[in-house]
Amino acid sequence: MRRQALRADLLMLLTAMIWGSGFIAQTLGMNHVGPFLYSGLRFALGSLCLLPLVMGRRTSQPPREPFMTRGLWIGGVVMGLALTLGINLQQVGLLFTSVTNSGFITGLYVIVVPVLGMLMGHKTGIGTWLGAGLAVVGMFLLSVGDNFHVSSGDWLQLIGAFVWGAHVVLVGVFASRHDPIRLAFLQFATCAVVSLVLALVLEPIGVDAIAAAGPALLYGGIVAVGIGYTLQVVAQKDAIASHAAIILSLEAVFAAIAGAWVLGESLQMRGYLGCALMLAGMLIAQLWPQRARVTATTHQ
Repeated sequence: MRRQALRADLLMLLTAMIWGSGFIAQTLGMNHVGPFLYSGLRFALGSLCLLPLVMGRRTSQPPREPFMTRGLWIGGVVMGLALTLGINLQQVGLLFTSVTNSGFITGLYVIVVPVLGMLMGHKTGIGTWLGAGLAVVGMFLLSVGDNFHVSSGDWLQLIGAFVWGAHVVLVGVFASRHDPIRLAFLQFATCAVVSLVLALVLEPIGVDAIAAAGPALLYGGIVAVGIGYTLQVVAQKDAIASHAAIILSLEAVFAAIAGAWVLGESLQMRGYLGCALMLAGMLIAQLWPQRARVTATTHQ
């Protein structure tokens, strides 16, 4: 059991790294295409990446087991609708704010998840709250400078943080009940279809523009979606949602590093302090409950 939890943590840490670097592709892609078209195309590409795995799972299933159950469809579509809302709020918000600010504000779902869990009747230990608090302080130091102001993009990212919190909870609920690869495929396909419909209605679409955005689309579709979001679903099958939020919120650290490296966004000493606090928050959230259990066992 502990090995499964460690594997899930490592997979989510890799997911956070992929998501953080994905902010760069999201920003560069919108130099050529609109936000909804970028989202729709990259999630369509992510769906295609998973299609061989989905079909392979179909042929390996015993005949008595249905390929797509009603519960699986509902879970995939509901997750996909939450993903669509969250990713497009993030994508549009990136038009009006920096990669670093976007990473920080999006990462506020680290607080949203345990609150939603508490409303659902789940117990949230003091270690998780302390870790979440440190992570939020760390993200503040990392991303908010002296001249921080609340732009329209920042507000969109803040609304998106609540959507991402709900998405993490939904993934935790459905991934424990259904096949994670099929769930991931269904949520990608849902996001792709809704986003492309919005793009057709709201944005100009040109072949040359799509070709120019090709590298950003390939990274955003294959790496960030096909690998990153799939790893999230697979990992959360063996993870507590509130702990998952702590680790996944480290995407803010990787977004800030990528923004400084690729886009020249500044990362000062307070930013490095913020990274350290976020790592401390992750460790406390993971180790505090275990330590409490060990102590309780010792006194029995």
